[in-house]
Amino acid sequence: MKQQTTLVTAVVATLVFAPGCATKKYTRTQVSDSEARLAERLDGVDSTIEENQDLILEQSRRLGEQEAQLGEVSKTAQDALERAIAAGKLAEGKLIYERVLSDDEVQFPVNGATLNDAAKAALDEFAAELAARNEGVFIEIQGHTDSTGNEDHNMRLGQRRAEAVRLHLNRAHGFPLHRTSVISYGESEPIADNSTREGRSRNRRVSLVVLQ
Repeated sequence: MKQQTTLVTAVVATLVFAPGCATKKYTRTQVSDSEARLAERLDGVDSTIEENQDLILEQSRRLGEQEAQLGEVSKTAQDALERAIAAGKLAEGKLIYERVLSDDEVQFPVNGATLNDAAKAALDEFAAELAARNEGVFIEIQGHTDSTGNEDHNMRLGQRRAEAVRLHLNRAHGFPLHRTSVISYGESEPIADNSTREGRSRNRRVSLVVLQ
């Protein structure tokens, strides 16, 4: 009789505690699945954070390069970059380089805007440099004069000379007109003393600002 009682007690205990064990096992399984899903989500968040950090670092690098470039070029080249960005002309919003054609190279006639052979040769060399780079660029062509003559005349003269350069690049080298712009600074941005012959010669120039 005692053995029968013990057997019954064991069976009852099994029936009572078995569901509890199964429930605990199920709970552990659910917790493990939740932890796995949470870990997967956290991995995704970490990856996104790392990607964003990489993007921020790349943006910082580009800004640093641009600031370094701007520190090495003229004020008018910086102006050109700001104008082109504001007009939405650029793909990357950066300044590639500035090419200044001095009066010795361009050799415009007095009060004239006709390109002679020396000026065309200098522009042909510039166009060859662009072709070798094989990049889609935008060029602002800036006309500068010395202070001889009145201000309005010099502003118009600088514009005519910049236009002459633009047309040569288009006609001789097929550079698209919509990828260029011209502006005249006249006598307003001298780089040398206008009281000397040498200074006036340096101030008579055309700047080609190459942007991208």
